[in-house]
Amino acid sequence: MTHTAVSRDTFDEVMVPNYNPPAIIPVRGEGSRLWDQQGREYIDFAGGIAVNVLGHRHPALVKTLKDQADKVWHLSNVFTNEPALELARKLTGRTFADQVFFCNSGAEANEAAFKLARKYAHDHQGAGKHEIIAFNQAFHGRTLFTVSVGGQAKYREGFEPVPAGISHVPYNDIEALRNAISERTCAVVMEPVQGEGGVVPADPEFARAVRELCDEHQALLIFDEVQTGVGRTGSLYAYEALGVTPDILTTAKALGGGFPIGAMPTRREIAKSLNIGSHGTTYGGNPLGCAVAKAVLDIVDDPELLDGVKRKQQLFVEQLEAINQRHHCFREIRSAGLLIGAELAENLQGQAPKFLAAARDLGLMLLVAGPNVLRMTPSLIIPDEDIRAGMALLDQAVARVLEVENCA
Repeated sequence: MTHTAVSRDTFDEVMVPNYNPPAIIPVRGEGSRLWDQQGREYIDFAGGIAVNVLGHRHPALVKTLKDQADKVWHLSNVFTNEPALELARKLTGRTFADQVFFCNSGAEANEAAFKLARKYAHDHQGAGKHEIIAFNQAFHGRTLFTVSVGGQAKYREGFEPVPAGISHVPYNDIEALRNAISERTCAVVMEPVQGEGGVVPADPEFARAVRELCDEHQALLIFDEVQTGVGRTGSLYAYEALGVTPDILTTAKALGGGFPIGAMPTRREIAKSLNIGSHGTTYGGNPLGCAVAKAVLDIVDDPELLDGVKRKQQLFVEQLEAINQRHHCFREIRSAGLLIGAELAENLQGQAPKFLAAARDLGLMLLVAGPNVLRMTPSLIIPDEDIRAGMALLDQAVARVLEVENCA
């Protein structure tokens, strides 16, 4: 059988059409730069959607992966393994948690968290305490349970009926939560910063009040830190800077620096409810992923690196504000560390994909958070010169889109 070169057309031929990637296919990365099949170079502000915290092909991660590949790749959870135990010890030593469940993605970490919350309530207070409260515009993954808890109806459409006992209230609205929570509530689930929902940080007073309401109603507080975790906001985990400690944390994306892994750290008393046989995963905690994740944490959990995240955040914001002064294209610029959202002005609502396409044509990779927000989640160690160079390209892309819009 002969193999011909693959292209974007190959995608339409052989891949399920749930994605619509652009024509380019990146084939190589280095630091915060990518190159496509034609050798065109791009500055990467997308970071694999908040995953590549140390950029592409970080030498320490490459070495760790190669070293572990020469030892053992997979054992399943019939056995434990050294990298999983070392990573668990690292996570519990650095967070509020006592014990950790490993899986392969953020959705799986959230699935485990939601199941654990219901199981814990069932074990301690019976089947009636099973309701979960989440927030409008939240995103928690793409399994049936996690799209049900997520606060965006578009991800549930066509998959009904969805699991029952889930309700949603406005984010940063403590009165709405106070009116919704009850003795039937087993958990409240929140992102410290809503990522897919538009890069909206939690108000610290709101987060503290959520914690108090959970305590008052004996409900668990789950923090989804799939996007905010592992240094993204300038703390190892965002809950630290908020001063609010959850009962269950979910982490993935950046945890593996590009290698698929997820984790659910929690307290020992809660973890007891995931007793033998109650939950599982074949690949979860595999040696390759755990070895890489520990290397990621060893590098990211460094005061100098985390301080650099906050300094680079300011550079991004200053550059975006300068673009806005020239073009009046943004209604608001929101950021938490290197999770940055630029909401488009009223007259440009719904046009975010056009800005992405224009930027990509010029050699800059961005993201969106809905149709109205440009999102940036670059490497935490992106060089300042790459930030400035990328922003110069974004400036050109904005000018190009506005020129077309004004001529329309």
